[in-house]
This record gives sequence, C-alpha cells and structure tokens, in this order.
Amino acid sequence: MTESNKYWGIVPAAGVGKRMQADRPKQYLQLNVHTVIEQTLTRLLSVKQLTAVVVAISKQDPYWPELEVSKNPRIITAAGGKERADSVLSALNSISDKASDNDWVLVHDAARPCIAQSDVEHLIDELQEHPVGGILALASHDTLKSVNTELAITDTVDRSKIWRALTPQMFRYSALKHALQEAADKGWIMTDDASAMELQGLHPKIIAGRSDNLKITRPEDLALAQFYLEQQ
Repeated sequence: MTESNKYWGIVPAAGVGKRMQADRPKQYLQLNVHTVIEQTLTRLLSVKQLTAVVVAISKQDPYWPELEVSKNPRIITAAGGKERADSVLSALNSISDKASDNDWVLVHDAARPCIAQSDVEHLIDELQEHPVGGILALASHDTLKSVNTELAITDTVDRSKIWRALTPQMFRYSALKHALQEAADKGWIMTDDASAMELQGLHPKIIAGRSDNLKITRPEDLALAQFYLEQQ
C-alpha cells in the first residue's frame, strides 16, 4: 500500500432511526454488551488496511462522547448532515488535508453491525485495481413483483438482474466527493453512494457479500442481529 493509495472508512451516523420506535437513535441501542455502533466500528477497526474510520455525528449527539470507541486513535469525528449523503460528504471534506484523490474510501452503514472482516477485506482485494470501485451486494432469491399505486401486481421482475445493495461501498476519494457534491448541488437525494457514481455515467462493480450483513431498521432486527453475532 503506497502513500497515495490509502483506505479510509466512512460511517454516517447522524440518523435518528424513527422506525425503531426507540428512545434514542438506533446506532446507540444495546446489542449484546455493546451498542450497535460500537459493534460496527469494532468490526471495521479490525481491518488493518483502513488508515482511519471517519464517523459523522450529529452536533447535538449526547451519546457518542460517552463511548470508549470514540477515543480510539484511528477514529476521526466529523459533523453529520441532514441526509445520509450529507454526512458522507462532510466526512470526506473533514479528511481533505489527509486523503489523496486516488485514495479509496469505504462507506459503511452504522446500523450494519454484523459486517464480517473477511467481506471487507474481500471487497478491497477485488476492487483495488478497478477503475470505478463497487459495492457489497446480495443476489435476490425471492420472486419479485412490480406493482402500481393500488398495490396491484403489474409484472414479475427478472430476479437474475436484481441485487440488494449492501455496504461497505468502495470508491476513489476524489471521484466520490465530486459525485456527492454534484448530487447535493442539484438537490438529488442519494440513498447510497453507488447511486451518485451511477449518475456520473460510471458502472460500479458488484461483489457478492454475506447474507448476514443485516441493516437494523425495525425493532425485530435487533434480535436477528444478536443471533447473527452469536453465530459468527
């Protein structure tokens, strides 16, 4: 790994997680003996290729400073934004004096605590020479239906062409920052980083990931995440 080819983790963690119906953002809910975000960051920090992990936190966040992981020397804290993409862009800007244009950044959801170290390392190995970058994803095994506004089925979708986007998503520092900034300037809402790259006319690569890379969104997901962590 050369000086001009570092790897940075980015974790947007300024969301409030309304669907969890909890008294705090979902990243601070207890999962086994630690919080969700502690589990996530511990997994990422185990990846030795990552120079640092930038965590984008809401300015009014009272929970983050209380966590031991926030004091880890490989953790950098940045200001979070209103939307996920705003937080990622803020995190990228916060390391503008440290990162080079061709460095890789791996953006990972704070609410995906079951990410396997081997999946992250596999993503890096597969994409380190790729011209664009790519994402971890999961092939769809369910039959997929397209519906109209009344929820009546209009079509059965060819599932062989459908993949569920996971994280991390890995792109060059300068290219991702440019793509997200242009999307922000035009008022586009990006639900993931690959979408911003696609709008640049680029074609990120799919890397098959593990099915236990669960995103905690609803209350029942916590129990499933706990099961996955125990199985791992």
